[in-house]
Amino acid sequence: MSHSVVREDEKRPEGVAEAEGNGGGSRHGRRRARPRRKHRVLRWSATTLAVLILGTAGAGYLYYQHLNGNLGKGERSSGDSKAKKAAPNAAGQTPLNILLIGSDSRNSDENVKLGGSKDNRGNPPLADVQMLIHLSADRESAAVVSIPRDTRVDIPKCTDPKSGQVYPATNDIINTTLARGGAGCTLATWQNLTGVYIDHWMTIDFAGVVRMADAVGGVEVCVNQNVHDRPLPGVPGGSGLKMKAGRKEIKGKQALQWLRTRHAFYSDLGRAKAQHMYMNSMIRTLKSQNVFTDGGRLMDLAEAATKSLTVSEEIGSVKKLYDLGMQLKSVPTDRITMTTMPNTEDSQDRNHLVPEPAGAAKMWQMLRDDVPFDDKGSSSKKKTAEKASKDPAAADDQIAVTVQNATRSSTLGPADGRARAVTDVLLGKGFARAGADATAGLSEERTVVRYPSAELEGDAQRIAKSLGIPLSSVKRSTDVSGVTLVVGSDWREGTTYPKQSDPKAGDLPKNSDELNGADSSKCMDVYKPYQW
Repeated sequence: MSHSVVREDEKRPEGVAEAEGNGGGSRHGRRRARPRRKHRVLRWSATTLAVLILGTAGAGYLYYQHLNGNLGKGERSSGDSKAKKAAPNAAGQTPLNILLIGSDSRNSDENVKLGGSKDNRGNPPLADVQMLIHLSADRESAAVVSIPRDTRVDIPKCTDPKSGQVYPATNDIINTTLARGGAGCTLATWQNLTGVYIDHWMTIDFAGVVRMADAVGGVEVCVNQNVHDRPLPGVPGGSGLKMKAGRKEIKGKQALQWLRTRHAFYSDLGRAKAQHMYMNSMIRTLKSQNVFTDGGRLMDLAEAATKSLTVSEEIGSVKKLYDLGMQLKSVPTDRITMTTMPNTEDSQDRNHLVPEPAGAAKMWQMLRDDVPFDDKGSSSKKKTAEKASKDPAAADDQIAVTVQNATRSSTLGPADGRARAVTDVLLGKGFARAGADATAGLSEERTVVRYPSAELEGDAQRIAKSLGIPLSSVKRSTDVSGVTLVVGSDWREGTTYPKQSDPKAGDLPKNSDELNGADSSKCMDVYKPYQW
């Protein structure tokens, strides 16, 4: 079943298939109609899918309930975050963002056996693998962004949904977020870092990876040298991965070892690359097997997935996961791009990383604006003419505006004096009621002018226009009581707002380490101490 056939059939009105070819009543016409009925079956709910697999309505319903019972569920967001959903494109479509989290939990015999480190049993789990899956609004492309586990970021105030414990905002490495309020805290941290609204999260632990790898079957990976990721003098740990140079299909425990290997692949950055290689290979494998039309294979995957995954509650049913899978399945492999967040060494601790300011900001903008990571498409977010408010602005000297300094980022501290400097610019332009807010520690990726109600939109737009800030950066918000100019990290110096250039499709930062989903030629280099 090809992607193009499904899409054309979904758009075809009833009866069109029978009318094509040699005529609706001919033998050929009837044959052409069969795929249409088959594809329609695949769009049924997961309940009907279970009926199809097991052959009886009663057994199908019971099996569907069984799968639902397997799924663990949790709160979507448990931290302070103000990220907003992207506006629909011209066709009314919006992007879909899913955060995939790999937990190092050792709170079961199975996980201790697979992950070692018995001394860590009972400790809060860490989010050692974090990937954001971005499905474009038009569902034609997908991007995956990994953030290495030892990346230092701002973590917001989070509340554990199970215990009610409140964790204050802090600045720490990103893998600690899972222990500070669960996956919902990891999601909120990502939202604040990127400005991207994340619709769902999914978590999986060691045992879950093994179950899923066995259900998927062999996935081909490649190393350029013999590899054995094992403890060395002065370097404890190691995944245990041992394989000879060349290509090999791996599954089960060996797949987990591949995904956990970092010393032999030089670093966490190498581990991310190996994970991307595995994911791409797995996607190609599943597509070639066409599992969505193979009832037995689909049943095995459904059983493994529901036992292995914990998901945010709004997708906590088999039907919703099935529908989600069908959306992801529609993307061609050559329109999938795996990347790692541009990063640099942390000046506070050379063992940690921080986002590389320019590269990371560009990547986050591409996600927010739904710009494809490959060069085979164009942004689905069409530029629209900026509309002036119907409510006229007050006289300049009567517009009250508060200026805030939100130039702080995970990488850089606040640019001192920005609120005062921009306030002075406004005063010099005749905005006599402009005032600086002394609140410290605010962080905003891009400069924005916020206003609380419709009658102040004209005033907010007047402030933006006077400083050269685009009207698209004027936002209505219940978080402010009056017109508020928030000076973001994109305006750390100077009195003139810097012009912003929009990234183009495929124009990724050079340090993104991208890998195309159709590229099966890549092979991992092995750090010499781990060769054998």
